[in-house]
Amino acid sequence: MEVIEIITKLIYVFMAGIICWLNFVVVDTIFGLPKKPGVAGADVIGNKLAKSGGNINGGYFMGNIVCSPDASAGTLMASIFYYLMGFEGGLIASLFVYIGNRLCNDPGYAGTIGTITATILIWIFSDAIGIIEPQYFIAGMVFAIFTIQGAYPVMASKLLGSIAKKMRVV
Repeated sequence: MEVIEIITKLIYVFMAGIICWLNFVVVDTIFGLPKKPGVAGADVIGNKLAKSGGNINGGYFMGNIVCSPDASAGTLMASIFYYLMGFEGGLIASLFVYIGNRLCNDPGYAGTIGTITATILIWIFSDAIGIIEPQYFIAGMVFAIFTIQGAYPVMASKLLGSIAKKMRVV
């Protein structure tokens, strides 16, 4: 594999990562994940991050995701299922996330909607305008999940809290 080809693939992953990150954050913020803990355990994570110098609302966002991973798992499933089965695969992933939410007694629909919007975004960027192939969205979603949940939680909580404030959710 040539260096140019590797760089091109990394650019596609980065572009897909930005699209996935924006989808993830916007959908989950609109659905109020930064407002308050919606599932058991989210308050513990929010309070822990606040005590560590982070933002409590960003911590609630992260806690809601960690304790009910439908948003992250669902969008990753959408990417994988779309790659394997096309648009219908993304819709199947949405159905699985919806069923998982109901089984886990999760009161929200952020994961289901995020999975549907991820499917639509992958379709737009891969099939409709043909810029980014579906497989790059798998890596892009992993990148988005890692930066939101794992890279540096205190800073991520501050960024997520700031976004929630700008979107007037908190």
